[in-house]
Amino acid sequence: MEPAVLRDDMVDSLEHESKGVVRSDRVGLAMREVPRHEFVDDEQGAYADAAQRSHGTRVLAPSTVARLIEALAPEPGDEVLVVGAGVGYTAAVLAEVVGARHVHAIDITRQLVFEARSNLATAGYSEVLVDCRDGAEGLAEYAPFDRILVEAAAVEPPRALVRQLADDGQLVMPLGAGQQSLTIVHADGEREPLGGVAFAPLLVEGEQAGAVERNRTAREERERADRQAQRRAGWEHDWIDWD
Repeated sequence: MEPAVLRDDMVDSLEHESKGVVRSDRVGLAMREVPRHEFVDDEQGAYADAAQRSHGTRVLAPSTVARLIEALAPEPGDEVLVVGAGVGYTAAVLAEVVGARHVHAIDITRQLVFEARSNLATAGYSEVLVDCRDGAEGLAEYAPFDRILVEAAAVEPPRALVRQLADDGQLVMPLGAGQQSLTIVHADGEREPLGGVAFAPLLVEGEQAGAVERNRTAREERERADRQAQRRAGWEHDWIDWD
């Protein structure tokens, strides 16, 4: 079956009242245009409403992407920042809404930056800017942004990102630790919770794929043990032969 037909079927299901995640014509039309099969490894399942794995990252299900973009509510010409570019699919859908040259995307994992650039170029969105950055720091040199979308969770919205919002801008991201809620954060600090979600945490340097230690807890526990060992008195070290 032709990809265009599969895309139409996918969006029809997302618009149906059983899911109802695509509520606006703007988002529906954008998702009908973007060739999702250019962004995932499994071309056969590209238009199924399911998350996939690619290059060590989770590619969000189409329904999740729709929910994020509907919450973001971008308009044509808005300057948009995507934190967590991944393979580039969300950035491509946003490019259809606001225009490719108005979309900026960053990711902390260099391999994903290269993958997103390649996928976006192949799909026809080469004007989207993709750079390797710490997501919590944003992209200050291109600020202010009318909309910022963070595809990772944190307990609090990073201050640098909030500072990079335009006066009437808004940031959308999952907030919370054990329980997360998709939340709209306005430039003035006002928050609008939209309901439960489950996203991976926003990574810091050293946790990205390919880093020496991805598990922050394991790394911190090992470093703490090393410090404790170094503080022990001489008589506590079993390698000293006191006899």
